[in-house]
Parts: sequence; structure tokens; C-alpha cells
Amino acid sequence: MLRHNDNNKWYGVVLEVSTDKLGLPEAGIVDVLNVKSDLLLIGSLRGQKGYFLAYHMNKEKWLSIQLGKPELDDAIKDLLSLSYELTAPKKRNLKSSGKNPGDSANGKEKEIDEG
Repeated sequence: MLRHNDNNKWYGVVLEVSTDKLGLPEAGIVDVLNVKSDLLLIGSLRGQKGYFLAYHMNKEKWLSIQLGKPELDDAIKDLLSLSYELTAPKKRNLKSSGKNPGDSANGKEKEIDEG
């Protein structure tokens, strides 16, 4: 399981999945990596070999990628980076939220972790 250190959110998880759960014709177990992704990207990838609607996750926001396929290695790196970004804590300034910076203890802007 891959987690952020600061908010403990998952950005990737490796699972052993029965091939029948993924709709694969051959019997057996395969390793998959689940990553969070963009809805449009999921839609374009899920019809390609080695990509599946996420097993055991929100199928609209997560994607399963079959591991052990060298032709997918570069895509896995990119999708893992995207998943990391999508699950990272979001920072915002009090000033941009409409709050008065004077409301903080020292009168300076501070960041809020919304993750």
C-alpha cells in the first residue's frame, strides 16, 4: 500500500486479484496496481489491454492496472505520479478563503491543510 506521509491517504495499492473478477478469460491470479485517476483518462484507458475498472475501489475515480506487463511500465509511472498528486492534501490561504488574515494569532496568513 502506498500512502502519503502527511495525510495517510492511499495513492496506490497492489492487490492479488482473481482473473475472473477482472473479466479475463484465463483462470488464475494476477497482480494489479490500483491508482486514482482522472475520469476522462480512466474512460480512455479502460478499454485497453491491461487496464480495468478498479477492483475493490470507486470505479469512477480509481483504475486497476495489471502488473508484470513491461509495455505498461512507463504508463504505470505516469499514472502513479498523477494518483499521488490527486490524493495529496490541498493547501489554501486564509486570505483566498475570504477570512480576515487578522483572525490568526499573529495577523499573518497561514495555510490550512484540507487533506
